[in-house]
Amino acid sequence: MVWYHYVFGAVLIVASIIITIVVLMQEGRSQNLSGAITGGADSFVGKSKGRTVEGKLERLTKWLIGLFFAIVLAAFLVFLFV
Repeated sequence: MVWYHYVFGAVLIVASIIITIVVLMQEGRSQNLSGAITGGADSFVGKSKGRTVEGKLERLTKWLIGLFFAIVLAAFLVFLFV
């Protein structure tokens, strides 16, 4: 195996561990169910969700998954053409 196989493997393992930790730090969707019944979606808290810790964790998760996909695609292309 060539050195970059190990580099891609190590980066993917670290990225998957980070994604797992960030996802586990998020609140469950069932905790927000009471707000849907009482109409809590119209409250100020619901409108400013992007600025809360939960909103930041969701945004970070999306970026990390996109980065993970790009690394997997790059690894595939490198292994395919080299």
